[in-house]
Amino acid sequence: MEHHKLKQFAGAVIAAFALVAGSAMAQEAPKKVVLRFAADFPPPPHPAGLAMKHFAERLPQVIPGSEARLYYAGALYTIPEAFEAMRAGNLEMTWMQMGKAAPVEPWLMAVVGPGILTTPGAVDNLEKTQTYQMLVDRLQKNQAIRVFGAGHMSFGMGVGGKKRYLKPEDFVGRKVRSMGPAENPVLESWKANPVVMGFGEVPNALESGVIDGLMTSIGGWLSVREQAPFYTTGGAGVVTGDYYMVSASRRWWDRLSKPTQEALSKLIAETIQVQKELNWCVDKMTYEKYGTKDPNKPGVYWMTAQESGALTAALGQGPTNWVKSKTPQPAHKWVDQFREEGKKLSAANPVGSSWIEKVDCSKHASKIVIK
Repeated sequence: MEHHKLKQFAGAVIAAFALVAGSAMAQEAPKKVVLRFAADFPPPPHPAGLAMKHFAERLPQVIPGSEARLYYAGALYTIPEAFEAMRAGNLEMTWMQMGKAAPVEPWLMAVVGPGILTTPGAVDNLEKTQTYQMLVDRLQKNQAIRVFGAGHMSFGMGVGGKKRYLKPEDFVGRKVRSMGPAENPVLESWKANPVVMGFGEVPNALESGVIDGLMTSIGGWLSVREQAPFYTTGGAGVVTGDYYMVSASRRWWDRLSKPTQEALSKLIAETIQVQKELNWCVDKMTYEKYGTKDPNKPGVYWMTAQESGALTAALGQGPTNWVKSKTPQPAHKWVDQFREEGKKLSAANPVGSSWIEKVDCSKHASKIVIK
């Protein structure tokens, strides 16, 4: 009898220890991290730059003692180099433009190109496309890169310069900075000479005449407004479509404790949401300050439907055919599928229907400086 009671007592003690241990594991705090976060876009006031700064400021609040070292405008790596560094475990995180990683992962070009996602609502639904999900799975399995989500590029992607780039003939013979290889065929269709360069090189290149103009976002244009006073946009995805993805090296990420991963995942999701709102508000506030209805005057000019239609008509099948020429045969069906998904999303999310277009920008006004 006493032996039976002793066994019961021992069992109760073991169960109690197990409960305490389980509770301690459940309450385990995230562990301090020091990470490098690289991007090729410029620092604030660029909206993605502002979002990265938000991440760095919030990280030590979320995980005490942690630090995010930010590298803007290719200061640490170009995008292909950053991709390779993450794959090898030599870089923790990157906020990269997907098309720019094409030299090392050509399948990423399946989601780039002009005139595909042409409304804010369509762009915001990128992550719901089967093509995007395929790429996320591919990077996870084949490249040891974890993708957390995609931020918005400017809804006013366009072309800046010392003169107005509005009609196809305005581009003929001009040297225009291309954001990456996927934009080259777009410029070539307009008979311009594309020059691929990181944003950090752009101001000097404009000053010295190495380039005549540049493809960029409204936020990027703010950084070179004095060198390129004329900026022309056709709206979301009309001139170009290429999307920023926030990603991490799995060789680094998979070594983190689960509580640390959970804390970082929540902060990354928060940062992407902030970037989406800032992106819209920078576009909106910049146009409110520098918008012009007269294409002969400097500032941000929003093309009419007829004007943007003339530019896109001049593209023909050039960009699509180029993407297919640079991607493996199995990827071609995804190139076509994304274009079909884009058309459907753009039709289902007309201008004015998205939550993003209803954001109260006054809550971000203190962070956004439109010089």
